[in-house]
Amino acid sequence: MTVLFEGTTIVCVRAGKVVAMAGDGQVTLGTQIIKSNAKKVRKLYKGTVLAGFAGSTSDAMTLLERFENRLEQFKGDMMRSAVDLVKEWRTDRALRRLEAMILAANLDVTLLLSGAGDVIEPESDVAAIGSGSGYAQAAARAFREGTDWEPARIAKRAIEIASEICIYTDDTVTLEVLGE
Repeated sequence: MTVLFEGTTIVCVRAGKVVAMAGDGQVTLGTQIIKSNAKKVRKLYKGTVLAGFAGSTSDAMTLLERFENRLEQFKGDMMRSAVDLVKEWRTDRALRRLEAMILAANLDVTLLLSGAGDVIEPESDVAAIGSGSGYAQAAARAFREGTDWEPARIAKRAIEIASEICIYTDDTVTLEVLGE
């Protein structure tokens, strides 16, 4: 049995006109840590979209490249790009075998994309994917509701907390921020 999305945690936090996304750096192969400083969060489309991935690295890189192509094609329209990518991902014979998820955000919306055909806009200001996502999301929601911390600080601390609980998440954090 294959367990998907081991080896990463991505969290996205928004407040006002600021959105931050953080990811850990651990890459796991089976039961071994093979890298601790991978960058799983990046800026796309002229620095206006944040994207993080969980799952197989090569699969995720393929999907991120296609997502960025869609963003170019649709002039940064994230929803249209996401729907078009997920439609192809679900129906293309080769792509539907890809084991990854993408969390994407711009200043207006956060979207979770999956090969099951999902394009989900989370209800809250916090979203997460990956093996430690439940821990990171819970921590980020608590900080978001209980402090006046800015999104970047919340996202970074949420990954650090997840790394203390999830064996597939480390505390080497990549952080990207859009907005003020």
